[in-house]
Amino acid sequence: MSVDHHPDAAPTAIAVTIAGSDSGGGAGIQADLKTFSALGVYGASVIAALTAQNTRGVTGIHDVPPSFVTAQIDAVFSDFAVTAVKIGMLSHPDVIAAVADGLDKYRQERVVLDPVMVATSGDRLLVPEAIEVLRTLLIPKAMVITPNLPEAAALLETAMAQNETEMQEQGERLLALGPKAVLMKGGHGSGAESVDLLIEPHAVARLAAERIDTQNTHGTGCTLSSAIAAGLAKDLPLAEAVREAKAYVTAAIKASDRLTIGQGHGPVHHFHHWWGEGKSQ
Repeated sequence: MSVDHHPDAAPTAIAVTIAGSDSGGGAGIQADLKTFSALGVYGASVIAALTAQNTRGVTGIHDVPPSFVTAQIDAVFSDFAVTAVKIGMLSHPDVIAAVADGLDKYRQERVVLDPVMVATSGDRLLVPEAIEVLRTLLIPKAMVITPNLPEAAALLETAMAQNETEMQEQGERLLALGPKAVLMKGGHGSGAESVDLLIEPHAVARLAAERIDTQNTHGTGCTLSSAIAAGLAKDLPLAEAVREAKAYVTAAIKASDRLTIGQGHGPVHHFHHWWGEGKSQ
């Protein structure tokens, strides 16, 4: 059966998340799709791993076979006019290689890579031998990578940055691995402000927001990277997409205490703009 499309319809901004599933709904694929929807972008997904997870931690990881990751990529990218890609948890080298091949095959350039290695709860999500494959195969294909301070240290095999000078130095070392930009996230730092640094070959932008006192921080990294991808999907320049994403995540964290979800690190409030101010949600 043929499908008739309205000839005057504007192209739909479509972002795809390639990541792990979070059964608790606060991070991973679920957080990405909520973020895309909240920011007016159609979201599709390629599930690279399943996790048994809640606000208290990760109790199991079930890896999706690389061939089936490829099958999902082919199904989505052969049919949809994808305008941006967010990549999150890829736990094994063969899956990373399958994703890298898919990006090449479908000529994806607006790629946001969140090098997810450890969950908010402290649970490791990436096997150690996958880190080198991530460095060599995937990071060079990214428009921007978005490591937090522990992830940047792991990628560089060095100590965690303690101040903005060290953040910039590590970001420049990561830039040398081949991405077009690096967003060093300062959420693991201290002080009244949470400072991120967007490092490009000829520019460094400092993005600061108030540090919010809440334990509901599950999925913040996933949400930020997918918000950047949503901005890129809507044709925003990278720096503007990053600024808007930072503002969205800050508001989602600020509103997170309106939600009562689980007994550990709760999720941010992806739909704070629509769900109102009430506490009984």
